[in-house]
Amino acid sequence: MGITSEQVAERAGVDPEYVTRLVDVNVLAPAADGTFTEGDVRRTRLYQGLERTGLPLGAIREALDAGELSFGWLDNPLYDLIAPLSPRSFQDVASETGIPLELLRVLREAIGFALPEPEDRMREDELRVVPLIEQLVSARFPTSVLERLLRVYGDGLRRMAEVEADWWHRYVVLPALASGMTDAEMHEATLGFGEETTPLLEQAMLAMYHAHQEHTWVENLIGEIEDALDRTGLRSRLVRPPAICFLDITGYTRLTEERGDEAAAELAARLTPLVQRPAERHGGKVVKWLGDGVMFHFREPTGGVVAALEMVDAIAAAGLPPAHVGLDTGPVVFQGGDYFGRTVNLAARIGEQAAPGQVLVTQEIVDRVVPDGIAFQPVGAVALKGVSEPVLLHAVTR
Repeated sequence: MGITSEQVAERAGVDPEYVTRLVDVNVLAPAADGTFTEGDVRRTRLYQGLERTGLPLGAIREALDAGELSFGWLDNPLYDLIAPLSPRSFQDVASETGIPLELLRVLREAIGFALPEPEDRMREDELRVVPLIEQLVSARFPTSVLERLLRVYGDGLRRMAEVEADWWHRYVVLPALASGMTDAEMHEATLGFGEETTPLLEQAMLAMYHAHQEHTWVENLIGEIEDALDRTGLRSRLVRPPAICFLDITGYTRLTEERGDEAAAELAARLTPLVQRPAERHGGKVVKWLGDGVMFHFREPTGGVVAALEMVDAIAAAGLPPAHVGLDTGPVVFQGGDYFGRTVNLAARIGEQAAPGQVLVTQEIVDRVVPDGIAFQPVGAVALKGVSEPVLLHAVTR
């Protein structure tokens, strides 16, 4: 069943006159009975976006007539994931649910769009997030906590979507165009693959997310059990502070300047398995990638030191520029998917101090590591940037 031009305008978030204009310049065509489709809603939003970037409708029309462009693929149900605008504004939803207006506006930012005005209409996909926010607000979680939750979710999913889009463009779109296909032919030829792949990507993403949930739940459960045993006096709790590790690649910035971003991206891709596997093998995990290096969290210091040595050796054996590493152990604060505190800051500064191929650690690490095949060579008290007192450091060798 078709929809009217007024419904197209409402769902696309444009004036009815704009739909009429698209029909007049022949980039939007109604059916014989004068109705439109959901694909026309998506085309209308696309045309508006193209015009806002400076592309005139006349030039688009010429490319469509020449067969170089085609937007017929937007009729495919696969693109139902492109959410239309709802009739409800941010202010309407805030008033109806009791959710703070500013928190709803953060939701729009978290999915990658500009901060909306209160009277702007919410997207249909944004409304599907509202019940969760409403429940958490009613449970009296602080607004600042919910804002962090939305931003972390948004940032993580944005990175996934960007990697996915880059993969599709490089290895599906460009090869099809290089074979001589027009843009229209390329979209038609690759549509079937997209239909098959999209639900599999969603299934894989959800499965991996659930696996990460299991991992973090088990970690929390272990901590709760230890606390319970400690409170009841059933065992003396063993204090095992975590270790924070920073690994950097020597000369990364110079490499980027001399050989460009592609070379830097290739280096990062080769680096990933060389550092991630040793870290996971010894009870660690990557916290974040830092362009020229990586931050790790280890459950205990010994695993961190052993993994650091293995990572430095693996990077050298792969013929990559040498790595330099800094580690410290102590309490950390976990917030927003990241770790904070003096231990983190000190480990980062130590990593900057380390020479190419060197692993430097604090005295606290030395005091807690079982020296099985590991030796510590005193470096002395070293003044570090941003640290008030000199820090006693040791170089780690086998």
